[in-house]
Amino acid sequence: LATVVTAYPVAYYLAFHAGRRRGLLLFLVTLPFWTSYLLRVFAWKIVLAYNGVLNSALIESGIWSEPTLAFLNTPAAVVVTLAHAYAPFAILPIYVALDTIPKSLIEAASDLGARPFTSFRRIVLPNSMPGVLAAALVVFVPTVGDYVTPALVGGPASTMIGTLIQAQFGKANDWPFGAALSVAVMLVILCVVLVARFADRRFGSRT
Repeated sequence: LATVVTAYPVAYYLAFHAGRRRGLLLFLVTLPFWTSYLLRVFAWKIVLAYNGVLNSALIESGIWSEPTLAFLNTPAAVVVTLAHAYAPFAILPIYVALDTIPKSLIEAASDLGARPFTSFRRIVLPNSMPGVLAAALVVFVPTVGDYVTPALVGGPASTMIGTLIQAQFGKANDWPFGAALSVAVMLVILCVVLVARFADRRFGSRT
């Protein structure tokens, strides 16, 4: 959810306001694909660390007088890292959906007296929902089984289902329970895919 909410404004800007800079901005959006996912997670670990970039910036600006441990090893750190890591996967589908909306519809609504927010609510958002659903699905599937990010930037309170599965096949050596958890995750993903397909058909029929 955090990834999609963050990605939508970026995709909206790319589709309607980027202009000549669109190609460069799309290149910057896809740039993380060229780097290792593990390196990106480590980068966030450095940023959020006790002596990291964020603490140093807050101290230099005078907001805080000493470093804090409130950033790293928290559920919020996991959410921020996952949202950044999978943001390109969400931005691109939403951008494609927004870019295919005929600009003439928005211009016609404006000519008829519709305010920008009304045009967005009645035209842009409904027509972009297939892209939003695709983005949510593309992001949800890999994140639900992620165990690297909680291990590196999360703490004991940041355990995810992927962490539990990895522990069963590793330290606990309880393969039957690990297999049961894996099947449960697969069933959850299947249900989400079916719901997304139903929602896509419903929104598609409206548009």
